[in-house]
Amino acid sequence: MVGIVGYGAYIPRQRIKLEEIAAVWGADAVAYKRGLMLYEKSVPAPDQDTITMSVEAARWALARAGIDPKGIGAVYIGSESHPYAVKPSGTVVAEAIGATPDCHCADFEFACKAGSEAMFVGLSLVKAGEMDYVLAVGGDTSQGAPGDALEYSASAGSAAFIMGRENLLAECLHTFSFMTDTPDFWRREYEFYPRHGGRFTGEPAYFKHVLSASREIMSRAGLTPSDINYAVFHQPNGKFPRNVGRMLGFKDEQMEAGWLSPWLGNTYSGASPMGLTAILDIAQPGELILMCSYGSGAGSDAFIWKATERLVEVREKAPFTRPQLDENKVYLTYGQYAKYRGKIVKAD
Repeated sequence: MVGIVGYGAYIPRQRIKLEEIAAVWGADAVAYKRGLMLYEKSVPAPDQDTITMSVEAARWALARAGIDPKGIGAVYIGSESHPYAVKPSGTVVAEAIGATPDCHCADFEFACKAGSEAMFVGLSLVKAGEMDYVLAVGGDTSQGAPGDALEYSASAGSAAFIMGRENLLAECLHTFSFMTDTPDFWRREYEFYPRHGGRFTGEPAYFKHVLSASREIMSRAGLTPSDINYAVFHQPNGKFPRNVGRMLGFKDEQMEAGWLSPWLGNTYSGASPMGLTAILDIAQPGELILMCSYGSGAGSDAFIWKATERLVEVREKAPFTRPQLDENKVYLTYGQYAKYRGKIVKAD
């Protein structure tokens, strides 16, 4: 038995509403809200980045795990917005939580599934007996070019999971990955904003991979949607995850707990992991959770988790995800948002 022994999430308080962005570019906010099923998104403060948010989420995961950070054998950070081109995010996170120096470290990249990639590798190392605990984090301070459709969704947040073999909060019953070379979203080195391939983004990219990975893992597990209590999929907007769930045969109430994007936006590498943290906040012992990520380029990682008795005992030891999403919000003007995200730079 391997699985999650601790988890945590972090969401910035700063938000911007879609109407604020649309007003600047003369766009139809109602059409964007209807088409993307998004209402607002999180925005990192000027002193926040993938590393700082990963540290916050990791500390909450440690609080729930109740372990000595020195026992963590590896720290893996999955993101497409690592603060440094040449310098790992993981070493800073590992140092901040007290896991160094006897620790393996690597930064993961696979567009929006970099977080689930870290989770997959962490689980595999623990299962192989290479180490007792592995910290896997998915987080982003993602960017969208001014006026681009991505600007309405690209948001910020992080989700952290400590994988282990004892005192599990959620047992991992099955994993499955599905991958092809489908170029729907990319950013070359030295480019500040990502680009997307228009017609490739939906049917041949997101839907093909999420549907294929989800159907195959359920087939291998001998499960149907009616056997599963909760389902969470990658959330590039509010529309895609709900549609893909319905195509698979899930009901809206099975997806509601992990459906965060209308109020959070797309946290990219943290999107489906963040939804998983919200589900773990309410799941009861024995309940099953399907999680399926998606990363442009393109691929999906699928997991089936089973909640345990210990989950109920320890989840109150750290902040829940939904209150971070719903409470103490600070709304920004577009000018403040552009300043925070480095879209405008003060002249020397």
